[in-house]
Amino acid sequence: MENQLFQMKFTSKQLSRMQTKCEKQERDEKLKVKKAIEKGDAETARIYAQNAIRIKNNGNNYLRLASRLDAVASRVESAIKMKAVTKQMGGVVKGMDKVLASMDVNKISSVMDKFEASFDELDTRSQYIEGAMNSSTASTMPEDAVDKLLSQVSDEHGLQFKASAADASTTPVQMALPTAALEESQEDALEKRLQALRQ
Repeated sequence: MENQLFQMKFTSKQLSRMQTKCEKQERDEKLKVKKAIEKGDAETARIYAQNAIRIKNNGNNYLRLASRLDAVASRVESAIKMKAVTKQMGGVVKGMDKVLASMDVNKISSVMDKFEASFDELDTRSQYIEGAMNSSTASTMPEDAVDKLLSQVSDEHGLQFKASAADASTTPVQMALPTAALEESQEDALEKRLQALRQ
């Protein structure tokens, strides 16, 4: 079982590397889009944009699969740990038969303490594993938390984020103009109009 766990973790890392490579390729394609637009070649720009979207989708698929593998690896790892705890409890239970037969109060108390400690450890691990499993897969993430993070990141970088998935795949992200720059551009426009009227 440890071998399968290793293979899952290894494959997950490979998928993460592939996703990183896709991010780089996507940036390259977007740069080609920009250059094609600057040249006024709309058809080539559209082709590069389609390439960028396809590469981004591939990268997202790699990331999604890596996340699923990590979740399964986490379950396998928890199963291995649970197996070890179960063996430990089995040892305590075997010792309990002999101690109960001896009717020695101190020994019984000592074994019961060990038994309860093993149960507490098992409960703690079970709760931890359950919590980890609930948060390990991307599909169980609350949408509002994801939206909040996307909004936070876009605000930090002065970007406007389109919430709908259809818009996200086709609409370019636009830079939001800072208010000072917006006011300055409006003043410039008014000045130009005033100069035109004076002539």
